[in-house]
Amino acid sequence: MNEGIGPVLVGGGGADQRAPQVLKLAYGNRHGLIAGATGTGKTITMQILAEEFSNAGVPVFLTDIKGDVGGMAVPGTERGALQRRAEQIGLGQHEYRETPVIFWDFFGEHGHPVRATMAEVGPLLLSRMLDLTEAQEGVINVAFRISDDEGLPILDLKDLRAILNFLGENQREISRQYGSVTTASIGAIQRKLLVLENQGAVHFFSEPALDLSDFMRLAPDGRGYVSILHAERMMRTPQLYATFLLWLLSQLFEELPEVGNPDKPKLVFFFDEAHLLFNGAPRALIEKIERVARLIRSKGVGVYFVTQNPDDVPDSVLGQLGNRIQHALRAFTARDQQALRRAAQTYRPNPRFDIADTIRDVGVGEAVTSFLEDKGSPGMAERTLIRPPASAMGPIEDGARRMIMLQSPVAGKYEQMIDSDSAHEMLARRAEAAAQEAQQALDAANTPDDADNAREFNAARRYDGGRTRAARAINTPDRTPARAPARRGDSPVDAFAKSFARQIGSRSGQALMRGVLGGLLKGR
Repeated sequence: MNEGIGPVLVGGGGADQRAPQVLKLAYGNRHGLIAGATGTGKTITMQILAEEFSNAGVPVFLTDIKGDVGGMAVPGTERGALQRRAEQIGLGQHEYRETPVIFWDFFGEHGHPVRATMAEVGPLLLSRMLDLTEAQEGVINVAFRISDDEGLPILDLKDLRAILNFLGENQREISRQYGSVTTASIGAIQRKLLVLENQGAVHFFSEPALDLSDFMRLAPDGRGYVSILHAERMMRTPQLYATFLLWLLSQLFEELPEVGNPDKPKLVFFFDEAHLLFNGAPRALIEKIERVARLIRSKGVGVYFVTQNPDDVPDSVLGQLGNRIQHALRAFTARDQQALRRAAQTYRPNPRFDIADTIRDVGVGEAVTSFLEDKGSPGMAERTLIRPPASAMGPIEDGARRMIMLQSPVAGKYEQMIDSDSAHEMLARRAEAAAQEAQQALDAANTPDDADNAREFNAARRYDGGRTRAARAINTPDRTPARAPARRGDSPVDAFAKSFARQIGSRSGQALMRGVLGGLLKGR
C-alpha cells in the first residue's frame, strides 16, 4: 500500500497553525462518519470531501437531500469570508473551480432517471421498503420463487401484482407446494404496493436498469465524476430512500471485483440522513448492512455516513468507521449530554483539550476530526477548521442544470422507459391463448353428432371424474361447476389453468379443462 499518495485536505488547526488535517487516500475505503447537529456544516464538509476525492481521480456518489449540493457543478464565487478561512488554514489564495458532475433523479425530473427491476431489488429489500410483517414477507418470497420456477420475470409493479393475483387464485395448490399463502396477506401487500405506486415507485421499478459503471466514470481531465442524486422529493418516502441506497451498496458489493488495499478508492459513497437506514430496521437487515460495510472496503468502496448523531448508527457499523468528522452536538437535555459523552469516547484522546467540551463548543464550519494514520491506527482528535469549497455552495439554476445534463456522458441512455416482456404480459398471453382454445373446445362439446367432437366431449367428461358431473355442467349453463381437486403433481401453471377455467366456465368449465391446459402449457 502506498500511504503517500495525494491526501484529501479536510482543514487546518486555526490560530495556532497546527498541521493540516488530511485523510490519506490509501485509507479512503476504510469508511467514515460526518456527524453534527442541524446547521453545523455537515453538507459543506461532504461537498469538500467529494471535491477532494474527485480531484484525486476517485468517482463519488452522494445524495442531495435539500437541493443545495447542485452548485458543485459550477465554480464558487469570491467571498471575503472564504478567503479569510483559507488564510487561517494556511491555504493561501483560494481558487474557485467547478467539479465534474452527473445529475441523477429517482423521478427523472432533476437528473437522469435511476431505475432497477423488482428482481434486482429482491424480496428482502422489497419487504423492508413495504414494511411487511413476517407472514407477508413469506408471501413475497413465494412470489419470487414462483417467478423463478415458472420463468415469469418480475421486473415492475404490474408483474408483481400479476404474480400475487396468481397466488390468490391458487392458494390451495401453492400453499401445498411452497408454504401458507393467505388472502389477507396478499390483500395487505397489494394495498402497500398501491401506496408505493402513488409515491412514484413506478419510475424506479422499470428498465433500462442502472449500469453501475456509470457511477464510476472519470472526466477527460482525469478527475472523478461526482454523481449527485436529487433526493428532495424522495425524502418524503424515507423507507424508499433508505432501501434504494442499501440496494445500491449491495449491487456494488456483488458486482465489483476484489482489489484488496488499493492506493485510492475505486468509489466513495456518501449516505446522507443515514439514520433513515437503521430506524425500525429488522435484525436481518442490520446484519446485511453490517456485512456489506465490513466487506465492501475490499472492493475499493468507501462508505461515509452523514447523520446528526453518532448514536444514529449501530455500534456494529460505527466501529468500522475509521475516519471521523464530528461537528457540534448541542447538549440541551440529559439524553443529549449522554450522547455527547458517548461521541467523545469514540475518539483517541488529545491532552490539549477535553473532547466532549470541544464537540459542544465548536462553531459552524468547525469540527473535531480524527483520521486513520500509518498502519490504519486512529489519529489523535484535533479541533479543525473545515476548508472552504472550490465549487459553489447552494443550489444550481435550472437552466445550468439542463445544460449539464445535455452534455452528460450518459445523456439519452436512461430517459426512455422500456416495458419488457415479463410476468404480466406472459400470463396475459397464456390466458388469452387458453381462452381461445377453451372456446374451441366448448364449440366442439356443443356438437356431439360429429365424431371428433364427441371424442373431445367424452375426454372432458373423463377428466372430471364421471359422465354424470360433465353432463350436468353442460346441461345447466348458469350453474358454476364444482372445483376439480388439484393433483399432487400440479405445477403452478397447471393450477392457474384450472383457475382460469373456473372463471370462464360458468357455462361448462369442467368440459373446457383440456383446452385450457393445452393453451397454457404451449406457452411454457
